Amino acid sequence: MEIFKIEIQEFLSRIVEVEANSSDEADSKVREMYRKEEVVLDYDDYVCTEIKEYIE
Repeated sequence: MEIFKIEIQEFLSRIVEVEANSSDEADSKVREMYRKEEVVLDYDDYVCTEIKEYIE
């Protein structure tokens, strides 16, 4: 009997609205908010699950 590695990925997603002068500035603001854990994704942000064979 063989051993197989199966990968399980859960995807979370949230839309965050911020005021900024440009798309780059908005991106930076949200990245900083995420880094500071001001935005934390949880089970309410669940989108889907994928299960597939893990290939190294």
